[in-house]
Amino acid sequence: MAKHAWSKAEQSSRTTLNFLQQLLGDYHPRDFAIELWDGTQWPAESGQFRRFTWRINDPGALRSTLASMSELALSEAYIYGQFDIDGDIRAVFSLADYLLNKPWSIKEKLRLSSMLLGLPSPSRPSSNAMGLQGPLHSKRRDRQAVTYHYDLSNDFYTLWLDKNLVYSCAYFKTPENDLDTAQEQKLDYICRKLRLEPGERLLDIGCGWGGLIIHAARQYGVRALGITLSERQLEFAKQRIEQEALSDTCEVRLLDYRELDDPEAYDKLVSVGMVEHVGESKLPEYFEQAFRLLKPGGGFLNHGIGRAGNRPAPKEPTFTDVYVFPDGELVPIATMLEVAETTGFETRDVENLREHYVLTLQHWLGRFEANTREAHQIIDEVRYRVWRLYLAGSAHYFRTGKLDLYQTLLVKNDSGRSGLPLRREDWYRTAA
Repeated sequence: MAKHAWSKAEQSSRTTLNFLQQLLGDYHPRDFAIELWDGTQWPAESGQFRRFTWRINDPGALRSTLASMSELALSEAYIYGQFDIDGDIRAVFSLADYLLNKPWSIKEKLRLSSMLLGLPSPSRPSSNAMGLQGPLHSKRRDRQAVTYHYDLSNDFYTLWLDKNLVYSCAYFKTPENDLDTAQEQKLDYICRKLRLEPGERLLDIGCGWGGLIIHAARQYGVRALGITLSERQLEFAKQRIEQEALSDTCEVRLLDYRELDDPEAYDKLVSVGMVEHVGESKLPEYFEQAFRLLKPGGGFLNHGIGRAGNRPAPKEPTFTDVYVFPDGELVPIATMLEVAETTGFETRDVENLREHYVLTLQHWLGRFEANTREAHQIIDEVRYRVWRLYLAGSAHYFRTGKLDLYQTLLVKNDSGRSGLPLRREDWYRTAA
């Protein structure tokens, strides 16, 4: 009986290795090794530096994962431990792109599928993705989505963000800048683009842990209000405002931007990393509310991720949709600008900081992996894998131009008067 069980296991291993060799026969350079559940190995291609090892822990993992050949299936095989990636996880995304985008012929699909029929069907734990309730992008549902992602733990974010917990693309004057420096530079760059002046009222829509409003109040003398839907962020921001003795000029509230009722009360508006949560169908409401809140002649800096214009919207839920940012939606910059200008805004500047986000994510991933032990004391193994995959995948998507990061300066012009100077040297006055 034992001999029969071993022979079956050995056959599964041989079938899997043979399948992989045919699947990846024309994938070059193959700079990774493969190791199966029984120790069987297929080394990296001769002469190639091994960037990672793809460990297949479940004999049936390939059968279930490659049968659907989707990004979500590949991602779930990793986060639930059917696959392991030892080494540089960023390098695995070139392989994933190859598997997902190769134009397989019907003959190839049938041949490869037939090879997997003898493998067992794997068991997989129930998904721990959050099930949101209520109409899409309703206030109630948006609060659930924000809570799922941002209320994880302030201690968790402290492990890998900068000292001010700025959770958005940094601004690097040189690639050698450390993360703290680059995030300080980003905060100041935004303030200079808005040309903040002492005494002005600034509204930050989606203020996170308060880094920008604190910087603007301290360095530019504005009266700043930040709003967030995250109770954890609110707590942290309030503590920092008190520590900085800025309570007279800086405030943070737990509030949905749609609930603000202060027409033309703000000289300047800013929103950093929040528009991705709004949803394409709600963009008119988002920009209309911003336009209503802003004084004539005021500026609005909208900082957010956009899907590259040559990439269609995903037809199926992605890994990020299901496990990271539920209900998040990325639209091309052309869509964003069309809605903003239809609302009444004038577009004065658009800057793509895509390369800056690659550097930012490399810092985040490095710090995250360096604090693996501490992270596991806060989150479980599945969620650890979710975050590792998310940070690495995001770096890949920005590096390859599939995602962009735009800072868009909009103006509510006052009978044609924008209030802007002819030139922008002041944006770069502290640049090296």
